Amino acid sequence: MKRRTLLKAGIGLSPLLPLTGMAALQSGQKNSAQVLVIGAGIAGLAAARQLRDAGSDVIVLEARERTGGRIHTYANWRGPAVDIGASWIHGAGPANPVAKLARKIGARTVTTDAEKAELYNGDGTALSARDEKKIDGIRREVSEAIAEQSRRGPDSSLRKLVYAETDYETRSVLEQRIIDFTLNSNYEHEYSGSTDQLSRLWFDDGGSYAGDEAIFLDGYKVITDSLAAGLDIRLRHEVTAVRYGEKEGVTVETSQGVFTASAVIVTLPLGVLKAGNVRFVPPLPAKKQAAINQLGFGVLNKCCLLFPEAFWNTGLDWLQHLPRTGHAGEWTEWVSFARPTGKPMLMGFNAADVGTRIEGWSDEKIIQSAVSTLSTMFGKPVPAPLDAVITRWKSDPYARGSYSFNAVGSTPAQRDDLAKNISARVFFAGEATEKKYYQTVHGAYQSGLRAADEILKLNLRR
Repeated sequence: MKRRTLLKAGIGLSPLLPLTGMAALQSGQKNSAQVLVIGAGIAGLAAARQLRDAGSDVIVLEARERTGGRIHTYANWRGPAVDIGASWIHGAGPANPVAKLARKIGARTVTTDAEKAELYNGDGTALSARDEKKIDGIRREVSEAIAEQSRRGPDSSLRKLVYAETDYETRSVLEQRIIDFTLNSNYEHEYSGSTDQLSRLWFDDGGSYAGDEAIFLDGYKVITDSLAAGLDIRLRHEVTAVRYGEKEGVTVETSQGVFTASAVIVTLPLGVLKAGNVRFVPPLPAKKQAAINQLGFGVLNKCCLLFPEAFWNTGLDWLQHLPRTGHAGEWTEWVSFARPTGKPMLMGFNAADVGTRIEGWSDEKIIQSAVSTLSTMFGKPVPAPLDAVITRWKSDPYARGSYSFNAVGSTPAQRDDLAKNISARVFFAGEATEKKYYQTVHGAYQSGLRAADEILKLNLRR
């Protein structure tokens, strides 16, 4: 299952609510509520919607000029929208809550198929039947090594485990390329963290829903727009401090003024919590701070290229690339939207260390590298793209990465520590607080409902 989650500085969507920022304050909007929600990503919107529908007075504070958080739909290209944040409903069967919501609002979705895939050699030559057999064998070898050894002994990195169990140092150059490709494609792109950081004990300790992988023809924003409708959302309100030490209530300081409430739900991404830009007074409990420090927060960046026409097999959904020696992890995964949407568009991914490194490149260098890789894959020059959209989620001050992972030294129980409320006044939500469905939109959505329900139940007991 591919968890595709993240934006080029300067690309923004029109705010959902015209009354924001100083205009909102000048119009006389109040700065107090029963509940404040920090963050208008899907976790915050889900929580606010649940509370509002139950009759609570809620204000949502959002630092960006748009709602959605790590869900961001780019709609400047004619035809199907492009999600440069989260893209898929993973396991879009009847039990998935986001799939249920999509069906409820009549969202247009199509599916992609991981089996509609082809692997291309990184040196421009075709893979022989013998090479393909070797690749399949090594992939199985890596998978079996992880399955047999990942829950044994003290924690260490996934790469260390695989290298030891596959006798990496004694393998041929081609076999080493395949092992590194497998670690990057199957694990780093899936979990967002480097295999030097992924915990071999807990990296895959999560759950999933059954069903296809679905994308939105009109973008994921149809979900967040639906949840946001009618809510009091204050855009361009960057939170700088949360004070909860008073006898009653909480105070939240923002770039546009101070807000007070009986309770607050914090849905900041784990990367933002790690950066420490939001001050908590008093400081967060030791267990919660340890969870913030020890859980990982990785990177998965996208480069979306719109071409004048498709030059690839449009019957495929996934194009994989086996990089040449010295270029491990570069442009190993591409998704084609030609079959599901009819648009001649390829989206290339770079995860973990490579995904972080290229954020320092110029747009021109990233596009040139992507086109050069495609030319090598197809053994001929490919046409220049008509347009491109590039993401830099690690550099985004309101994300600091793409999504969380279980790092070496962390434990799944720390997600419960992260989710635990403080004094029934400060509540936490977001994908990183979900023990079972972390890294996913449905996990973030469920965490928001959970935090809202905690508040509603506490109010009933008071």
